[in-house]
Parts: sequence; structure tokens; C-alpha cells
Amino acid sequence: MKRLILALTIMGAPALAQDVITYDTEQSFDDVIFGLESAILDRGLVVDHVSHTGEMLERTRADLGSDMVLFTQADVYSFCSASLSRKVMEADVMNIQFCPYDIFVMVQTDTPDKTTIGFRSFPEGAMKEVEALLDGIARGAIGLDQ
Repeated sequence: MKRLILALTIMGAPALAQDVITYDTEQSFDDVIFGLESAILDRGLVVDHVSHTGEMLERTRADLGSDMVLFTQADVYSFCSASLSRKVMEADVMNIQFCPYDIFVMVQTDTPDKTTIGFRSFPEGAMKEVEALLDGIARGAIGLDQ
């Protein structure tokens, strides 16, 4: 019994689900993606990876026994800021868990005329500066910061 208690103490509390910040627009998926790429590059950042999540889910849908089509299109853009990442990790090295930063763009099959762009929120403290960066990029991608 003491070993179990010790193991639970060492493991700590489980991570809690984070809130998501989203913006909806009537702009096309392609227009929002173009705006997102531009907003990232305009800040001197580089896209590290694009995850074509919607394509993957559709490609594997039948193999997994599902008949539900979730998205007409959905991508996740991953990128980082060396200066901001250093700043937040100097404040708390455990902020490494949030890097790289992700912004998703999706069109759900049940709302084909609406494109959603968003990102996860971050905990209070140094990571709020990263959240502000992502918010500016997301809003800029759909023309809300102009």
C-alpha cells in the first residue's frame, strides 16, 4: 500500500483539459489557411509542420469502422518562436510541454459555410504571452486585427 501511495505522489495530478479559443468566419478554408500562413510569416516565424488531420481521419475512417465524416477540411499548423519560447521556459522549464505552438483551421461537415480557426488556451503566468501571440495570429488570419 505504501508503494501505491508513493507512486501516486510521484506521478502528481493528471493534466486537466484546456479551454479552446476559436473564431468563426464565412471565409473559405483556403483563404483562412493563406491568411494563417501570412500571419505566421509576417511575425518572422516559420511553420515547422502542417498536420493534415482531416485527410488522415477521412483516409482511415472506413478502416476504423466509422461512417461519420467529421470535417470537409482540417489542418493544424505547428510553429515556434525562439525568443518567446526561451522567455517562457526561463520562467518555468516545464513550459516546454507547450512547444511547438499549434493553430488549427477546420470546416465541419455539418457547417460547411463556416471555417473555424483556433488554438488551446494556456495557464496563467508566462504562457499568457504565447496565448496573446496565437490570438493575434488567428485574428490576423481572418482579418479581425486590421
